[in-house]
Amino acid sequence: MNQESPQQPNMDPTSLYREEVYSDQRVGTLRRLVPVLPSGEQDPARPVVFVGQATVMTPMGSLPLSFELDADDLAAAVAAFGPAAQRAIEEAAREIQEMRRQAASSIVIPDAGAAALKGRGGMGGGGIQMP
Repeated sequence: MNQESPQQPNMDPTSLYREEVYSDQRVGTLRRLVPVLPSGEQDPARPVVFVGQATVMTPMGSLPLSFELDADDLAAAVAAFGPAAQRAIEEAAREIQEMRRQAASSIVIPDAGAAALKGRGGMGGGGIQMP
């Protein structure tokens, strides 16, 4: 009776990574994700993944950014960091601008029942009537 619940958070032993963190303590952080077998040994069948992380200050506070780097080794990841961070910043700015545009163009439609009551001489204000 060892059935797994679909909501139980189980790790996939075939998708494990060892994480190494590198930082210049100024601009950002590089994470090197090394695929490993359940034994902890490196898995040569899967590629190493590099992820860049940076924080951008906005008028609303700090915005953490995370972006994958197209690199085969640490030196290439360091070289790719700047351009990838710039693309992530530009994409975040576009997304924020789109959210602002959507918020500014949203239309508030009053409750249809309350509007009907107001039009028919009802009490309005949400349709609550007192005896």
